[in-house]
Amino acid sequence: MAADLILRNARVRTLDPDRPAASAVAVADGLILAVGDERDVLSLRGPRTEVLDLAGGTLTPGLVDSHLHPFLGCEQTRGADLTGLRRLDDVLDALRAERRRCADGEWVHGYALAYEVFDGLRIGANLIEEAVGGAPALLHFFDFHTALVSSRALALAGIDGPRRFTEETEIVCRDGVPTGELRESGAIRLVARAIPEWTREQKLAAYRDTFRAMNAVGLTGAHVMIGDPELLETCRELEARGWLTLRLVVPLHQEPDIADEEVAARLGLVMERGRRWRAGSAKFFIDGVVETGTAWLLAPDTEGRGLHAFWPDPARYADLVGRFAQAGFQCITHAVGDGAVRASLDAYRSAGAAPGVRHRVEHIETLDDADLPRFAAENVVASMQPIHLEGIHADRSDPWSRALGPERCDRAFRTRDLLNTGALVTLGTDWPVARYDPRRALAWARLRREPGARGDDAYLPAQALTALEAFAGYTAAPAFTVGEETLNGRIARGFRADLTAFAADPVETDADDLLELPVTLTVVDGEVVHRAAA
Repeated sequence: MAADLILRNARVRTLDPDRPAASAVAVADGLILAVGDERDVLSLRGPRTEVLDLAGGTLTPGLVDSHLHPFLGCEQTRGADLTGLRRLDDVLDALRAERRRCADGEWVHGYALAYEVFDGLRIGANLIEEAVGGAPALLHFFDFHTALVSSRALALAGIDGPRRFTEETEIVCRDGVPTGELRESGAIRLVARAIPEWTREQKLAAYRDTFRAMNAVGLTGAHVMIGDPELLETCRELEARGWLTLRLVVPLHQEPDIADEEVAARLGLVMERGRRWRAGSAKFFIDGVVETGTAWLLAPDTEGRGLHAFWPDPARYADLVGRFAQAGFQCITHAVGDGAVRASLDAYRSAGAAPGVRHRVEHIETLDDADLPRFAAENVVASMQPIHLEGIHADRSDPWSRALGPERCDRAFRTRDLLNTGALVTLGTDWPVARYDPRRALAWARLRREPGARGDDAYLPAQALTALEAFAGYTAAPAFTVGEETLNGRIARGFRADLTAFAADPVETDADDLLELPVTLTVVDGEVVHRAAA
């Protein structure tokens, strides 16, 4: 059988214990045909084989982000990029510039707003009205669990007072009047629905461009964290057009008020799939975020908050976990606080899992000692994003650290502790909460501080991962997480040809230099989806 593609003159880091290194790889029909030395691999060349010289660079298994929002993030990262802005004046300057770019009546958008911008201030529309010039405005905070909207946006959405929600969600009001602060997705959606939608073609083209941008930094796949039956059809259409250049695992997100009839319909979708996408997972939010007091904690935060689940009836959450688990789904739960992590683990233990399925907990920003050994013992994946530490200060002066207090801060992002218990730790970025570049995420996992800032203090440096452990968190671990360890995560004959090439070995590269390491080639399903300019 002749190869479709041969990659030669490479240092191949296979992650395959039977052949840890090689110099060439052959690909046919989307699978790895051969791994070995150049002479043997080149013997598989045929008249139509494309042969690419990697110039001594390093070829690795394709990088996979285990927690990503490529669809939602594509739609919500519009307008002013407020990343890194920590002063209100700087945010207002960015909004004024964005308003000047907008036509009359057009919505002003912004994203990645930091909570510390409002230290000592009450978050409210009054702070941004002048900057947006009376226009409707929607600004997402960096975690996308909170939004700030202008008075005009509230009016267009018909929001003139508090409302009751089935979940732990709030339109923040003062004396019965909305302030412009919206907490959690149910409240934010009320305003988002008032924004003119993209056409179907605009959305699909935007998704295509987002996937290509992710390919350019080495990503070959992602575990998507928000999805519904309609998104499965979107993936089907993108694949039919040749626009799906990431391999995706797409969940079905369950809201607290989902009807039993809808649950029953979704249970039958467990095996829905295409060549580069598949269903089979169910996503739940059991809490919110630390900064606004919506994370579910075992004891109150420093302001007396955090004692409630996002679901008004946690027993309903546990019941649905059981139903989806029995139908063969992998269950995924957003759990930031230690109380939410415990509730997730308890629900999984009661539910059980289908053969080969590992349930997973997302974020785990603070973890009680009693629950630390449960991940390994109960076969639950710890899905974590050390890159989120970029919004937290080593001196603990930030809103997140102040809200948790010192004891819980000492149990923050416990990647090392979890690995030491034998738990499977898989890594991601949660884009658009953090930038999706895997090189940046790998650096944060190894350094627990800003890469390149060698003089800065790290946040709990004893929790740092080694270079190889971090790299496994983007390759082997994602494959094991979704039960595809015999298909993905290593370079071996018969495995999928999802590959990433670098100018040098990312495991041997100093963590502070990772951001400057060029990605030279990205291959998904045997297709070259990114090739660096010569």
